[in-house]
Amino acid sequence: MTKKNEGKEIAMGPGCNSRAKRRIFAFLGAAAVAILLSLPAQGEQPARGEKVSALETRTGLASYYARSLHGRETASGETFDRTEMVAAHPSYPLGTHVRVTNRKNGRAVVVRINDRGPTKPSRKEGVIIDLSPAAAARLGMIKDGRSRVKVEVLEWGDDDRQ
Repeated sequence: MTKKNEGKEIAMGPGCNSRAKRRIFAFLGAAAVAILLSLPAQGEQPARGEKVSALETRTGLASYYARSLHGRETASGETFDRTEMVAAHPSYPLGTHVRVTNRKNGRAVVVRINDRGPTKPSRKEGVIIDLSPAAAARLGMIKDGRSRVKVEVLEWGDDDRQ
């Protein structure tokens, strides 16, 4: 493929190492680095394998929401979406991020508290958190229905509506 530039033909093939192409890639690389460096530090995720220390840890049982609750309003005012990584907790502030680890298989997920639950009868049976079906599936607990878990608070939410 060729392109006319001020009466000169410039080769623009895939194997071309023209000076213009190198300049463009250098500019794009510098722009990408500048964008990455400008991102706020507070939104950074830990490196893969790096563990974030927990602010609070509890153990107990986890259950998950029934399909019939999909589309209903949660305590936070959001519409419940069973495909999101969310959960219900009786007392943690809404917006709190927690890591839930299945004690049976070691799988873990991070979910955001956006609802209140589990119900009082479930809590009497030891259920400490209700997960969305998506979170439960990632933990490998769909077949069991309930699983023994560790819940670690990673970041407190700022909404304490009861």
